Amino acid sequence: MIKKPSFTVDEIKRKLEQYCVYQDRCHKEVAQKMRDFNLIPEAKEMILLSLIQDNFLNEERFAKSFARGKFRIKNWGKQRIIIELKFRDISAYNIKTALKEIDEQEYIASIYRITENRNEVLSESDGYKRKKKLIDFLMRKGFETELIYKVVNEVTS
Repeated sequence: MIKKPSFTVDEIKRKLEQYCVYQDRCHKEVAQKMRDFNLIPEAKEMILLSLIQDNFLNEERFAKSFARGKFRIKNWGKQRIIIELKFRDISAYNIKTALKEIDEQEYIASIYRITENRNEVLSESDGYKRKKKLIDFLMRKGFETELIYKVVNEVTS
C-alpha cells in the first residue's frame, strides 16, 4: 500500500493558491483538488473562504475567461459554452455575464469562417449529405440551430 504524504493546512492552502494562480479555476475544480488531500470539512471551509477572500478563486472571472478562451481557441458556440459552464456548477448570472464577453459580430464572423473552412475540406459530393455533415459539425461546436441553418444555406448555395 502506498502511503500518501501528509501536509499541514497552510501547505495545502499554498498548493491550492498556486493551483488557482496557474489558471482560473471554478469552485468545483478546487473542491475536487481538496478531496484529493482528504481534508476535514472545517479545514476545507477555511481554505475555500481564504481563497475567495484573497481573490484566488473568483467564479465570475473564471466563467468570463472560460467563455473567451473556448470561443477564441476552440471555436465553441454559445450553447456548448453554456453546457460546459453548467457542468461546472456556475450560476446562471455568471453564465450570462460570461456570454457578454463574446462579441456578436465576432461570433457571426466565426461561424461563417468555420463553416466555409469545413465546407472546403468535406469530400462529400451529394449536396444534401454535405449540408447534413456541416450542420452536425456546427451542432457539436455548440452553435444555435437557427443560426446554423442560415449560415449553412448561405455557404453551400
